[in-house]
Amino acid sequence: MEALIQGAFDGFGRVDVLLNNAGIMPIAPIEALKVDEWDRQIDVNIKGLLYGVAAALPHMQKQKSGHIINIASVFGIKMFAPGGVVYCSTKAAVRALTEGLRMELHSQNIRCTMISTWRDCHRIVGEQLGRSDQKEFARVHENGRPGQHDCESDRLRNRAAGRGGSR
Repeated sequence: MEALIQGAFDGFGRVDVLLNNAGIMPIAPIEALKVDEWDRQIDVNIKGLLYGVAAALPHMQKQKSGHIINIASVFGIKMFAPGGVVYCSTKAAVRALTEGLRMELHSQNIRCTMISTWRDCHRIVGEQLGRSDQKEFARVHENGRPGQHDCESDRLRNRAAGRGGSR
């Protein structure tokens, strides 16, 4: 990251924007205890962004402006399990990192923005879960609108269990 940012600075004389886009998404139930995968996700999904900030921030502070854009996921808001606990946790950390940077750097005229992506999540999770689970995952998490379909799923479960379920 330092070489990349230094190359941009050498070529253009400034660093105005950092688009921080790093992520891997291995899917496994937490009980599988794939500690090596957890470490890789933390290294890429969280530390990867921190290294980008560490490389770009000194340039932005010297020029008294800049914009850090962190790419997260709707799974930083909406959890899925089994399989996504660690990934979702790392993307929630991206949300916290972005908000903390925004609070800390706003007085230095350095903006911080997070973009939560949804594109291809059904396909990626489906490839790792298998076709039968992919349809259920897509149904429950349709359109990437956190919370909306959780309420519908809860209503349907409650109705099936005889507990009402009005909206």
